[in-house]
Amino acid sequence: MSDPLIRSCSNYVVLEPGKEEKILTKDETLDWLENWLGQLEELPKDLVNQVSNKAAAIRLLDTACDLEIKLGFTIQWFAVRLSSDSY
Repeated sequence: MSDPLIRSCSNYVVLEPGKEEKILTKDETLDWLENWLGQLEELPKDLVNQVSNKAAAIRLLDTACDLEIKLGFTIQWFAVRLSSDSY
């Protein structure tokens, strides 16, 4: 089970192979995950019972930090806390 403190974070750093890291809001990260899930031929076994890709993205955000899209290509996301000084 994920740390409840992570759920209070509202930003995530997302990593895709061959691209620079991006910092996204929670909603943007959910959209990003939902988009990747939509590109899979089949969902991972622990996500197939979700009612939609949005629900699967929410579950992923709560329980994982990476997703293998294809062999050797894995996306990752990590909750980050931005200080108010960085705005």
